[in-house]
Amino acid sequence: MDEKKIAELKKEQIKLARKVSLKEEKNEINLIAGVDQAFFGKKIISAIVVLDYKTMEFKEQKYAVVDEKFPYVSGFLSYREGPAIIEAYNKLENVPDLLIMEGSGILHPRKMGMASHVGLLIDKPTIGITKTLLCGEVKNGKVLMNNEILGFELRTKEHGNPIYVSPGHKITLEKSLEIVKKLIKPPHKLPEPLHLAHRYSDKLREKFEKE
Repeated sequence: MDEKKIAELKKEQIKLARKVSLKEEKNEINLIAGVDQAFFGKKIISAIVVLDYKTMEFKEQKYAVVDEKFPYVSGFLSYREGPAIIEAYNKLENVPDLLIMEGSGILHPRKMGMASHVGLLIDKPTIGITKTLLCGEVKNGKVLMNNEILGFELRTKEHGNPIYVSPGHKITLEKSLEIVKKLIKPPHKLPEPLHLAHRYSDKLREKFEKE
């Protein structure tokens, strides 16, 4: 990826970040989805699992496989994985009220991680979860960048590494943390919808690799 292209995308991300809303939607959350990607060859698999928010009852799962058209570049994950997510999302019959995905929300150098970008594209509330810290510094469980809180460090397993939670779009900082905490089902490290999506994407990759 040449520097000129990266510079253009940075400008686009800064512009898009102004459209992100950190206000809570008034609509009730009934269905919640986890979104995870897996890779094989030059293909990207996006797997989505939809659950009932209150009971955690399984509702639906769908996937999409698309050609990889953008290389892995830190901070630009949505340009690589976003098309697969949108394609899988468009197959759902049970449209979720909120999506949780492995990727940053506003906890991103330009406040435009994949969860924020996808949230804007589908106009839905989203939350981003990462296993590594992309930017900022942790103070008392809060992740700050330029003295602004952009997310949270959350320890979901006693002896495990933390996860990092940030709002993507159409949700507040506080609510994103509250929802993720509610969705942790020990012994799993990730919130349940994301854990199931991760398991589903792994199964799909194994299936396609055998074929």
